Amino acid sequence: MKIVLAYSGGLDTSVLVSWLKEHYSAEIITYAADVGQEEELDGLAEKAKATGASAHYTLDLVDEFARDFIYPMMRANAIYEGQYFLGTSIARPLIGKAHVEIAEKEGADAVAHGATGKGNDQVRFELAYAALAPQLKIISPWRMDVFRKAFPGRTEMINYCRDNNIDVEASASKPYSMDRNLLHISYEAGILEDPWFDPTTEDNKAMYKLTTDPQDALDEPQYIELDFEQGDCVAVDGIAMTPAQVMKHLNKVAGTHGVGRVDLIENRFVGMKSRGVYETPGGTILMHAHRNMESLTMDRELMHLRDSLIPRYAQLVYNGFWYAPEREALQAFIDDSQKSVTGTVRLKLYKGNVTTVGRKSPLSLYDENIASMEGVESDYNPDDASGFIRLNALRLRRRAIAQGGPEIASESKVKRS
Repeated sequence: MKIVLAYSGGLDTSVLVSWLKEHYSAEIITYAADVGQEEELDGLAEKAKATGASAHYTLDLVDEFARDFIYPMMRANAIYEGQYFLGTSIARPLIGKAHVEIAEKEGADAVAHGATGKGNDQVRFELAYAALAPQLKIISPWRMDVFRKAFPGRTEMINYCRDNNIDVEASASKPYSMDRNLLHISYEAGILEDPWFDPTTEDNKAMYKLTTDPQDALDEPQYIELDFEQGDCVAVDGIAMTPAQVMKHLNKVAGTHGVGRVDLIENRFVGMKSRGVYETPGGTILMHAHRNMESLTMDRELMHLRDSLIPRYAQLVYNGFWYAPEREALQAFIDDSQKSVTGTVRLKLYKGNVTTVGRKSPLSLYDENIASMEGVESDYNPDDASGFIRLNALRLRRRAIAQGGPEIASESKVKRS
């Protein structure tokens, strides 16, 4: 039997290489997707082979990740439950896609992953496998009794790695799980499972890797300009960049100013609530600027219709339905809505805050003469508002006359000052 294991070199997958090999008497091939982890990928091939893998792949997917996954999601302004920028969620369909491609190349019988039986990633990976390679067997050890009995918790896994000289970043004193890519870093589990635990204190703030503590950030604000073409950021401060270059640059700039931290309780697809701490520096800037570019160039009713679909789109990404027909259909509509989203947004970054201080576009729908309160002549005639208001008030007037209208404060509750 030949199994391709999605491998990060972290705690879970470090254990899985040798366990899968022994349990299935199988050849294990490991695979890591480079979606922007940077130094976390160092030494993965050597570590995987040292623990029993016959071969290892590390695929550079950074450009594809930014171009074909982050940017389409940014065009949708997708945020899950009003706070989460979907950094982990959006990487999973690409990782799953590359996983099945390697399995097919190697003639493997199965794909395996180290996602826990309580998390969202097991769903995201397996939905991608089902959509792209339904013939492959899927092995999920965390849903197997025999594996859970051997490793009932992170402590046992940490001890296993220590006993077998496998170096992992998690430790018994500060156990938490971390997932990094070009868009963000997420932290969860362990010490973070207590929703009252504060990771920003002096003793704990070393956990953060991408952002400076806003209290310690620069005392001078920084101005930055983002150029958009049809909804995509194509240049920063006048310098043309690829999507991946934009993300890397914005991560550095935003991180310096402490932009992009979120600590939230979210609703997992599998039903439970969980606590996650996230750093999304570049993505926070990019989405903020994109929304402001739309405010200048996008038709009101088109924007409102698209906005009504954002929660649904974000939920599809969060739950792992990237390759589902409904997400593809929504994406086609969203992309069409971006045809006019072209121009420049100027932002000010300061101690964790992002403020829009300017926007301009050759396709702007903003007309200074129409908006002016100074009596400037324009296509807008204030007299037209009388009929407009009268027609919109018609149903409210009829309700008040025929049915008494909405309840209002009684005379006894109204006090004269």
